[in-house]
Amino acid sequence: MILNREKKVFVARRIDMTSEAWQMPQGGIDEGEMPKEAAMRELEEEIGTNNVEIIAESERWLYYDLPDDLVGKLWGGKYRGQKQKWFLVRFLGEDMEINLQTEHPEFSEWQWVSPKKVSELIVPFKQKLYESLLHEFADFL
Repeated sequence: MILNREKKVFVARRIDMTSEAWQMPQGGIDEGEMPKEAAMRELEEEIGTNNVEIIAESERWLYYDLPDDLVGKLWGGKYRGQKQKWFLVRFLGEDMEINLQTEHPEFSEWQWVSPKKVSELIVPFKQKLYESLLHEFADFL
């Protein structure tokens, strides 16, 4: 979860979905990689910058399952959901550093939104996880 100076949250619209599918950057952990290292790598790969400082880490791993109509269509049908470790980071740069035109683009557009609006934009199957995150990081928001 990326916060800017105004304590707004970064969300981006998925390029591979026809619906209004917004999410925060996320990604996998490579073998031998620590979660913090993966978070920084994924930010660079997905939004073109990792000019951030980590200010909090989720106490536990969070989970979500894909809805039945997406199982088998995403991730080559190999997974039914994800187990995630989340970090709250403060963006230290300027908006012009954010570049979605990465080597393998995942997002078509992005915006800063109030924490309250995050749950409204997120696909339904991730809403519970995002609400849990917002609650856990509430003292920083």
